[in-house]
Order: sequence, then C-alpha cells, then structure tokens
Amino acid sequence: MTAALMRKVKTGLVPHPNELDRMRIERGLSSRKRYLYVSPNVTPVRGGYLIESPCCSRNIDQDGGLIDVALILYDTVSGIWKLFCKNHAQGIWEFYSLYHHLTSAIDELNADPERLFWQ
Repeated sequence: MTAALMRKVKTGLVPHPNELDRMRIERGLSSRKRYLYVSPNVTPVRGGYLIESPCCSRNIDQDGGLIDVALILYDTVSGIWKLFCKNHAQGIWEFYSLYHHLTSAIDELNADPERLFWQ
C-alpha cells in the first residue's frame, strides 16, 4: 500500500492590507494635530500600511518632498497592531507601540505628543 502525505494548506484571506482599513486610516488622519494643510498618502504594504506626507517643515526634506511618517503593521498571530516611526537620520523604522484596535493607533499617530511622526 502506498501512503498518502497529507499537507495542510492555510486557507482564508490575509487580513491586511485591505481597502476598508486603508480608507479608515486615511479618514482618521484628517483629525491630526500637526500639518493639517497637507494630504498624507496611505499605501498598502505587506501586513499593513505605510503613511507618507509632504514635508512641510523642510526638516527632513529640504524640497518638501514625500517623507515616511508611520508604518502600521498587523500581527495576525496576536491580533495586535504595531506602530512604527521613521528615524530619518538612520533611515530605519523604529518600534513605537502596540494597540488592540486600529483606531487607537490612529489616535496616537494624530496626537503625536513627542513629535516623532509629523516632523
């Protein structure tokens, strides 16, 4: 007799990125505290969303070009949102905090009390 090998294949949808949450982030950013006169871009990336915005302060980009503002990633195993800020001097993403709800991450990004995101 020949034995058949059974292989489990994960089925189902990858939860993020998706258009609904991308739009939620985009709408949520309209209540931010800094740089209200620019329109940030929310771009789907593997496992989450990249937020970019024109650099109005010219602190990062002297020409006012698009800069990375935040990276929001969803951990499918834990069901937790991870928020990262960009260290522009080193060119790396730095972990900022964890959230159980996407709206909590957006609220923190909008408030930006330490001025780490909207520079």
